[in-house]
Amino acid sequence: MKHINCNVCGTELNNNNWSDSWKKVNRKQCIECSKNNNTKSNVNRMYVNGKYIPNSHPLYKAGKYKTFEDAAFQSLSSYTTSTEGEVYIITNPAWKGWIKVGMAVEAEDRCKGYQTSSPLRDYKLEFKKYFNDRRKAEHLAHTICDEKSTKRKGEWFELDIRTAIECIENINIEKNNEQIKENT
Repeated sequence: MKHINCNVCGTELNNNNWSDSWKKVNRKQCIECSKNNNTKSNVNRMYVNGKYIPNSHPLYKAGKYKTFEDAAFQSLSSYTTSTEGEVYIITNPAWKGWIKVGMAVEAEDRCKGYQTSSPLRDYKLEFKKYFNDRRKAEHLAHTICDEKSTKRKGEWFELDIRTAIECIENINIEKNNEQIKENT
C-alpha cells in the first residue's frame, strides 16, 4: 500500500487524521493542518452579522461582530474620524407620510438598530447613497428636505419619498463647496 503524506506538514495520512470526504477528492491534507490554515487565513478578516467586510471599509477591524455598532465600539477612534458613509431614508408605516433622513457608515446596519425598538420590526430602508463625507451630505439633505417638507421633527420630515430620494440623489458636495466660496 502506498503511503500518502500531508502536503503541508508531511505527516502520514491515515483514517484518524484524514477525512473520508477529502480522500474521495484526493485532498492531501491532515485535519490538524486544515484547522491551522483556516485559522491563519481568517485572523485578518472582518465579519458583521456573517457578512464579509473588506479591509478598505472605514470601520474595518478584524473579528466577528453582530452589528457595525459592536465593531464601532471596538474601533471608536476610526468611527469618529471616518467621514465616509451613507445618507439614507427610513420609513415606518406607523407614521404615514413621514420619512427619516439620516447618516451612517452602513445604512442597513442602522436600520437593524431601529428594529430593536420596534416590536413589529417594521422600519424599512427606502434609499441610501454613499458619500465621501456623510456628515456634510446629511446636513445638505436636511436643509433641502426641510425646504420641501410641510413639517419637520428633528431628522423626520413630512415629505414624499420620491421627493426626498431626488433631493439626496442631487447632492453634490463639491459643487456646494464652490457655491459657498462664491457667496463669501
